[in-house]
Amino acid sequence: MAKVKRNVIMQGMSGKICDQLVLKTYNYGTVVSKIPDMSKVVPSSHQKDKRNRFKEAVAYAKAIIADVHKKAGVAYRTPKGKLVYHQAIREYLTNY
Repeated sequence: MAKVKRNVIMQGMSGKICDQLVLKTYNYGTVVSKIPDMSKVVPSSHQKDKRNRFKEAVAYAKAIIADVHKKAGVAYRTPKGKLVYHQAIREYLTNY
């Protein structure tokens, strides 16, 4: 793991480079590390449930966006500066 200090080009960057390196930004600076191998990690049943619930929320939000009338209803409840898509996900996770 390498810490990047006082580098104008790398400052504040985050993401993946060539499926080998990851750039992470923390409050103390940018860190470069190798991509973790998650192939042997087995998710718990609770994680699987949460992932499935979020998958359902995304499907719900996409259905809302596809229907003009439903989108207008959610847009009315969406705070200024926020996306209708994210509001629909929030409402699904809160109410269902």
